Amino acid sequence: MTARFGEGFDTGRALSDLEALLAEPLPAAGPTTREGAPDTGEWSATRGEGFVLVPLWESEALTGVYGREWDAATTKAQEHLVSLAAELDRRWDAHRVVGMHVPLFRKQAEEALPEPFQALSDHDFYGDLAVWGPVTAGSDAGSRWVAVSLNHYDGDAPMIMIAVVTDRPITELEE
Repeated sequence: MTARFGEGFDTGRALSDLEALLAEPLPAAGPTTREGAPDTGEWSATRGEGFVLVPLWESEALTGVYGREWDAATTKAQEHLVSLAAELDRRWDAHRVVGMHVPLFRKQAEEALPEPFQALSDHDFYGDLAVWGPVTAGSDAGSRWVAVSLNHYDGDAPMIMIAVVTDRPITELEE
C-alpha cells in the first residue's frame, strides 16, 4: 500500500501534487531511497539522483473483485489517468508514451537499469509512461520531465497511479 490508500481520486489534487514536485529540488547525488508516511510507514516517495517517484492515487484493494466489478474498477482507474493526462496535455502539449516492456524484460534477465527505470522496476510499476518535457519547473529548478502511469502488480492488489519528476529526459530504453 501507499500513503494514498483510501483517498479518492481528484484531478485538481493530483495537479497540485505535480506542481509541488516540480518546484522542489531533486537530489543531486546519492543512493535511491524509499520514504514512508510518518504515521503509517506506507510508501510515500522514492528519491534518487535527479528524480522523485510518488504515488498520486491508490484504488481500494481488489480482493474478491471479479467480472463486471473488476471491469468497472479498471475502467474507473483508467478514466482517472486519462483525466489527468488530458489536463497535462492542455498545459504542456500532447504527451508521448514510453513503454515499460524493456525494463520488465531487463528485470527478468537481472540486468541493471538506469534511473528512474530501476526505481519503477523495484516497485513493480510497469504501466507505460505518459511523458511530458521538458517543462519549465519552479523558479530555480530549470527544466524537468514528468511522467505518469497506472500500475497494477497483482490480481488482488490496488491499482496505483504514480508520477515521476526528473531533471533528465525520459526516453524509451533500447532492447
